[in-house]
Amino acid sequence: MQLLDNDLLGALSAATRSRLADAFERVRLAHRATLYAPGDAVTSVYFPIDAVISVVTVMSDGTQIETVTVGREGLTGAQALLDGSPASGLTWCQVAGDAYRISYTALAELCGVYRTLRVLVERYMSAQIDVMAQSIACNRLHYVNERCARWLLMTHDRVGRDEFPLTHEGLATKLGVRRAGVSIAAAALQQAGAIRYARGKVAIADRAQLEDAACECYGAINDAYHRRRLAAS
Repeated sequence: MQLLDNDLLGALSAATRSRLADAFERVRLAHRATLYAPGDAVTSVYFPIDAVISVVTVMSDGTQIETVTVGREGLTGAQALLDGSPASGLTWCQVAGDAYRISYTALAELCGVYRTLRVLVERYMSAQIDVMAQSIACNRLHYVNERCARWLLMTHDRVGRDEFPLTHEGLATKLGVRRAGVSIAAAALQQAGAIRYARGKVAIADRAQLEDAACECYGAINDAYHRRRLAAS
């Protein structure tokens, strides 16, 4: 394996990737597969290729909201590398696809040997803090249709294909709004020709139109990941 399909691993030198390859296995993540439940020990870490993984905070009444989305730009379970702490949120696969899997113990050991790998992981965790701050502001200040367009663009970037499964209920959880609000926003985007939606699948029909509909946070979040990755290289 060349490990080029994940942006973090792809940022390593070819020589380093070659030395690390045997520690990874390529796996298929099924839709809705749970990677960690709250309180679980992080025994494996996943570097998505075209899967999209969601980290969700679950309230006492069962209400859920997505706090972090992970795609090919990053990895899951990175916080455990700081202090070995268990997973704090429900982590599950929202769009089925492939990922590189490595045991937590092996990754921790490799981060101790390869400084570039450790720095890339640390920079990614730092970027996630920036992204969560941007998302808090976005959730408070921007309209649902803008946030919906942003999330669709980010997912499109991560899966690398124009069509992917998505329900209104699932998108409502990700955005922390009522399902009715998401239905109205998706209908407006479809009427504008930006997307097509049917039978639990969404297709990106006009990327430029979707970018026009999204809020500024789409660019800000991309910049955060890009800036941190460049700083580590």
